[in-house]
Amino acid sequence: MSFLQLLSKENIVAKEGFNRWLVPPAALAIHLCIGMAYGFSVFWLPLTRAVGISSSVNCPTDMGFMSEIMASNCDWKISSLVIMFQLFFIFLGGAAALLGGWLEHAGPRKAGVAAAICWSGGLVVSALGVYVHQIWLLWLGAGVIGGIGLGLGYISPVSTLIKWFPDRRGMATGMAIMGFGGGAMIGAPLADWLMRHFASPTSVGVWETFLVMALIYFVYMMAGAFGYRVPPTGWKPSGWTAPASAAANTMITQRHVHVSKAWKTSQFWLIWGVLCLNVTAGIGILGMASPLLQEVFGGHLINLDLGFNDLSLAQKAQIATIAAGFTGLLSLFNIGGRFFWASLSDRIGRKMTYFAFFVIGIVLYASIPSIGKAGHLGFFVLSFCIILSMYGGGFATVPAYLADMFGSQMVGAIHGILLTAWSTAGVLGPFVVNYIRESQIAAGVPKAHAYDVTMYVLAGMLALGFICNLLVRPVKPEVFMTEAELAAERKLSSDRDVPVSSGAQMAGAGTANPALVILAWAAVGIPLAIGIWITLQKALILFK
Repeated sequence: MSFLQLLSKENIVAKEGFNRWLVPPAALAIHLCIGMAYGFSVFWLPLTRAVGISSSVNCPTDMGFMSEIMASNCDWKISSLVIMFQLFFIFLGGAAALLGGWLEHAGPRKAGVAAAICWSGGLVVSALGVYVHQIWLLWLGAGVIGGIGLGLGYISPVSTLIKWFPDRRGMATGMAIMGFGGGAMIGAPLADWLMRHFASPTSVGVWETFLVMALIYFVYMMAGAFGYRVPPTGWKPSGWTAPASAAANTMITQRHVHVSKAWKTSQFWLIWGVLCLNVTAGIGILGMASPLLQEVFGGHLINLDLGFNDLSLAQKAQIATIAAGFTGLLSLFNIGGRFFWASLSDRIGRKMTYFAFFVIGIVLYASIPSIGKAGHLGFFVLSFCIILSMYGGGFATVPAYLADMFGSQMVGAIHGILLTAWSTAGVLGPFVVNYIRESQIAAGVPKAHAYDVTMYVLAGMLALGFICNLLVRPVKPEVFMTEAELAAERKLSSDRDVPVSSGAQMAGAGTANPALVILAWAAVGIPLAIGIWITLQKALILFK
């Protein structure tokens, strides 16, 4: 069998005795790698002195934009480097939307391999960009090529996991998408260690780090891609039948909508708005978490009755360390929320879960200005931890929401288009938070209170999200595929029926070697546990 045949969807249909619990660690392996996109800020400061090594060599102030991006004799500004971060999420959403339909037909293994090549290959191109000092190569490499890999890798397991876990849709997607939130916890400390290891009088160690991480990620992502299996058509867990309550629940369909029709429905765009507004509120805060804590509490973080502007450089360094712990704590709740809320949605329903996000979020955002003015650091931190858990939970719950609404046959492609809401929120959220903060400061508002209006605006966004969620109704019967259309789609997707003689055997938990299952989970669980431990150590400084 050729390599290309190994990637084909028809050749990865699970055989008798396959254990479905081998699929989530395969998905986690890919998501933990591409999740490093959240941790790229660890490279910004070293890259601002890639030429000067010990200190930055500034470009001439009269240098034009095109000349600056082609210059190799002066250092880059952070404002230029973060364009790569923006490109990540623009191309993630674009790739997921444009290639989601292809993924449904090609299968998760082929998509996972393509994601590995793009993400790791993008890092190699960026390494070349650092080596020859051409910032456009960084944008093209990690930003554009890597962003395409992010999109493919992110949606590659969604449809497969939902089909393997019809009894636990939310939990299954929550496990995988949890990995995307946790990738930076592993990758950022690893990148920091590698940069210090490779640093020399002639290099800050970034291009070498990119190459090493590209190799590590390629191996892990390929292992994940080859760990994917798809269930035969009609497969279900042993002894499980859709509960009568689910059949009676008009918000959970037993039929399927084609992606070409799904995105034209009002239900799709309402859920798009639900995700976009939930993510906009969360991502804006996530990007400003460190300065927000420092500016609101100032010297009170180190038991001094001083505002932020009244602190010395040494004191500002102290509170910056505390704020880093705050950011780490938010990351933990972001990850934990992806699994907790998605699993909870299996019990209370997706629509009710989003109602919880919006109601709790509105109350917390509206209360934060008062909590900050009262100096209640513990309540302030707890409020944002809950908010970030719901930010992560929104990502993890939405694939199951789509499967409930449109069926599982093409949920990967539908989810891919929906991720344009993330791209939109990735631009809108930081813009809203930064613009309001700067306008407040320009108007003479003290930095400690410059975020008050922002919190009320974000609460208003969540209120709009609540209304969108309220308006979601079941899809009209005429939108669903007919039996003939469904059969044609399954043929295009190379789906196979369960043979009558082996259906019962395939429906079990699987007879795969238990050691293999343990090894698969250890391969992703140990790095994740190390990342969580490192993050916890940083977060503990908040409580000293």
